[in-house]
Amino acid sequence: MYSLSTCWNSSRHIDGRAMLREIRDLGFGYAELSHGIRLSLVPGILEAVEAGEIQITTLHNFCPLPIGLTHAAPNVFKFTSTDPRERDNALRHTLKTLELAQRVRARLVVLHMGAVEMRDYTEQLIEMAGEGLRDTSRYQRLCLEAEEKREARKARHVLPAFDILRRIEEEAAQRGLLLGIENREALEEIPFESDFPFLFQEFNGGTVRYWHDTGHAQIKENLGFIDHVMHLESLAPQLAGFHVHDVEFPAADHRPPGRGMINFAALQPLVKPEHIKVLELHPQTPQEEVLAARDHLQSLWGPE
Repeated sequence: MYSLSTCWNSSRHIDGRAMLREIRDLGFGYAELSHGIRLSLVPGILEAVEAGEIQITTLHNFCPLPIGLTHAAPNVFKFTSTDPRERDNALRHTLKTLELAQRVRARLVVLHMGAVEMRDYTEQLIEMAGEGLRDTSRYQRLCLEAEEKREARKARHVLPAFDILRRIEEEAAQRGLLLGIENREALEEIPFESDFPFLFQEFNGGTVRYWHDTGHAQIKENLGFIDHVMHLESLAPQLAGFHVHDVEFPAADHRPPGRGMINFAALQPLVKPEHIKVLELHPQTPQEEVLAARDHLQSLWGPE
């Protein structure tokens, strides 16, 4: 099924029903409630769902936004924080997301797991890649340094994050929901690509699944850390769905598929009709480009 994320239009609506009707009127029968959903939008969302105007496939944590926030902030509370109060907030607001997900009859909640506390290497590497410096010894040294530091520091962050995920997994299972652990574009964020197999050894009950963000994977490939297709192939058995957007080199993402560098045809053998496919597009994307992106994907991946 093809769904459109409300990250495309939530910022320009004050009524949740009107927001979802705009998506429906484009020809989408499904929508994702993204992490920019203000609490004031929720009543209209519930009205639209109860009236059968649209179906909700997924929610992106945190949804609705925590009180006091008016803009998308999926990393405002991290499961990996060394501050127990922040971890408690992360758990509490995730449970609120699960509650809303059940109310709107969604299938899955997309989660960011957090990050290792370390220097931000990602932006520097993106800048250097954009300047054509990926093959330089300085670039390679920075990559090695980033990998060594994140490996050395990850245990103190991963263990508390896994503890929270166990609690969320239990709650999600009781509510009949799946959890999608999203791959991230920042080198500091977990799980690291090499750690996904360990995650699914630890959480193998079927509730915790892999959520593949095409843009994030392409950025990691552009930086030299993964092969996009091989990474997806390695996690295909755990795959529940996709955030789909394109990338202009090296890291300008949330572009309409077909307007960037991602080889979506190469991903096609790994895409199944049962996977949820959510277009996650920049708010300034014109309507005609949204529709063209959907048509481009369906021509490559099939209509379902």
